[in-house]
Amino acid sequence: MEIKSLNGIDFDIVFDAFAQAFADYEIQQSKISLQAMLKRRGFNADLSFAAFEGNKIVAFTLNGIGKFNGINTAYDTGTGTLKEYRGKGLATKIFEYSLPYLKKAGIEQYLLEVLQYNTKAISVYKNLGFEVTREFDYFILSNQDYKSNMKVSDFNCSIKQVNLEDLNFVSEFWDFNPSWQNSFESIKRSKADFVILSAYIDTEIVGYCVFEPISGDVTQIAVDKENRRKGVATALLNEAIKLNKKDKFKFVNIETTCHSFIGFLEAQNNYVKGAQYEMIKLINS
Repeated sequence: MEIKSLNGIDFDIVFDAFAQAFADYEIQQSKISLQAMLKRRGFNADLSFAAFEGNKIVAFTLNGIGKFNGINTAYDTGTGTLKEYRGKGLATKIFEYSLPYLKKAGIEQYLLEVLQYNTKAISVYKNLGFEVTREFDYFILSNQDYKSNMKVSDFNCSIKQVNLEDLNFVSEFWDFNPSWQNSFESIKRSKADFVILSAYIDTEIVGYCVFEPISGDVTQIAVDKENRRKGVATALLNEAIKLNKKDKFKFVNIETTCHSFIGFLEAQNNYVKGAQYEMIKLINS
């Protein structure tokens, strides 16, 4: 068995390994959807690594590379092991093998997210020096349920599609910094896949929503603090639902301390479907 970079490895081989490693997951990725996900998350084949048996990938870590909060970061955008090779510590071996290459590339920290019920993986990550930095909730709701539960507001604002460049000040609306996959850096990598809606009162932007119609993923949604509880978020999502190509909306990586938005969803009978930890390991030079 050999551990090496994915540089020069045909994507079909990577996809086959990914499909086998996650065959027991409820939601499956097509080749096209996996390529789109990896592009958005900054996948870098040169700095991604796998364990090979001959020409077959039996375990892998697909790394995204970019900046996170201004720091050069590697992001685990997918770690998996084929079923018959589990329990051999391959994920740990791949991670340890990757560290010198990541350091040489100027990476200062390694970032990942893990489901909170996956206690075995969390234990492994803590043993490798990762620390929990944040807790996230995620919500999945059907278009129909959303329509049924939505409280109608008579608040009057106009909704328009805008460009990403029009949102250069909206961090003032945030209650927390977006996760890696929801950051503006990730959105810019796949800008053509997103629809961006802004809510206006007269000529002033009072809220916005960034979402991916092909997946139903609501990547960012925020409202100016002075204009909350007036129906701005409701108006944005009502417009988004008209453009959604999926029968569901996903709200992934909502920080658990964001009581305003979680409360907004729960007030309409939409409750947390699961929870994740964000974990970071500093990589010393």
